[in-house]
Amino acid sequence: MTQNPLGPDVDPAASPRPAPAATAAQTTAENPWPLRQLSVKVGEYVARMSPLWVEGEIVQLKRRPGAGLSFMVLRDVDVDMSFSVPIREHVLRALPVEPVAGARVVVHAKPTFWTKRGDLQLVADDIRPVGLGELLARLEQLKRVLSAEGLFASSRKQPLPFLPRAVGLICGRESAAERDVVVNARRRWPAVQFEIREVAVQGTKAVREVSAALRELDELDHVDVIIISRGGGSLEDLLPFSDEQLTRLVAEAKTPIVSAIGHEVDTPLIDLAADVRASTPTDAAKRVVPDIVAEVEQLELGRTRLRAAVRARIEREQSALDAMRSRPVLENPSTILAGRADEIRSRIALARTLIGSRLDRAADEVDHLGRQVRALSPLATLERGYAVVQDADGTIIRSPDHPDIGQPLSVRVAGGRFGVERTESDPYTPPAQSPDPEQPRQPAEPDPIEEP
Repeated sequence: MTQNPLGPDVDPAASPRPAPAATAAQTTAENPWPLRQLSVKVGEYVARMSPLWVEGEIVQLKRRPGAGLSFMVLRDVDVDMSFSVPIREHVLRALPVEPVAGARVVVHAKPTFWTKRGDLQLVADDIRPVGLGELLARLEQLKRVLSAEGLFASSRKQPLPFLPRAVGLICGRESAAERDVVVNARRRWPAVQFEIREVAVQGTKAVREVSAALRELDELDHVDVIIISRGGGSLEDLLPFSDEQLTRLVAEAKTPIVSAIGHEVDTPLIDLAADVRASTPTDAAKRVVPDIVAEVEQLELGRTRLRAAVRARIEREQSALDAMRSRPVLENPSTILAGRADEIRSRIALARTLIGSRLDRAADEVDHLGRQVRALSPLATLERGYAVVQDADGTIIRSPDHPDIGQPLSVRVAGGRFGVERTESDPYTPPAQSPDPEQPRQPAEPDPIEEP
């Protein structure tokens, strides 16, 4: 049971509370400030502070599309301490390049204290890159310019040869990068040849010596690919490989370029202009030459597949040939000829029948036409007893008044011609009738030329 410090007869709730202390120095153990009052006092004190410039490194930047306010986390470059820095979006958009994590900046801000949470913030209204941040900003601006010119376009990239005759290597003097490239490349393909140019890879001479070595190797006809290699380092150490002139020279080289600068996180500008970017010098060696063991395995696999394919094709063709030879027509070729011979004989017989029938009909038709011709012939008329009488000129006598008496005439009968003379009277006399009453009377033969 807790003992009452004021005594058993005194009620703590009934005792009067002293007035809060006006200042922090007036607080005591019996009269402390509540946390809310401390927060208010700190807020009042911070509010009286003037805006100031502070320097720090951007740890995190959160930008929300459509929002007018962004948030940065800014930390001290020497000690582990950070502040949250709200900043207006239009201030960030006014910068020549977008700030990135790791950039050093100076910020003009007004300190503010959030009394509810007890957080101290810096509300920024201006930001400027300095030191490394300024350097990153310049590199970002150069990157944008070169990208707009198309130096980083994928359409400019050249494919690497499958097996180069010689590999050009630009590296530092007695560097680990050189050993990584040469050892790993020869482990993969022992016969690979190198044209090595050792140059300064950092400092003031780096750009000039790397550029000269690149031009020299680019002019060699037997060099089919060039590797520019350097180990890791700080941004300042790798700065020569972001030089504008060197970047343009890499982009314009006629020989495929492999860039192997630094580590995976390092991205100098020649990485973007090169035809292939390798994460490390070892990765560059793997990209420029094939693995002989893998190629031999692929070759053996290809041979095995080719043999299997040829064998399967031969077996299919042999099966098709056997199936074709097993057909009756190929086992006994005369079968198809015998069937065709029977068909030919049948067709010949049919042709003969049709031709004979046709000839018979034609003969009947010719005979019928002959009879018609003979019936209509003038000779047939003469054979029925008729005659044609003509004068000496050949004029046919059609009327008894036409020839003169005594005029010689020619008579044509069926048997030939004979001559007659026109007489004054007609000697023709009809036959007499029989006087015997029992005999049937024969009708007189009519004149054949008179109308019946």
